[in-house]
Amino acid sequence: MANPMRGAVIRLYKNLLYLGRDYPKGRDYFRNQLKAAFMKNKDVTDPEKIKELIARGEFVTKELEALYYLRKYRALKKRYYEPE
Repeated sequence: MANPMRGAVIRLYKNLLYLGRDYPKGRDYFRNQLKAAFMKNKDVTDPEKIKELIARGEFVTKELEALYYLRKYRALKKRYYEPE
């Protein structure tokens, strides 16, 4: 794996690991799933395939952020509005 790709993969892993601390099923569950996903693709050497996998990882990052924002919004809404 080329050095710039390696750095991008490590950065993505650390970012996802950081986001996993608030995962609804727990940090340990998320970490185990994340490690399994990265280990499944550890032997990929094709730069195009690596770019696709990084893009998928960035998509997952955005989805997790959206999940957390939605959870935060619902918590705030519950505090200020009466249940319907």
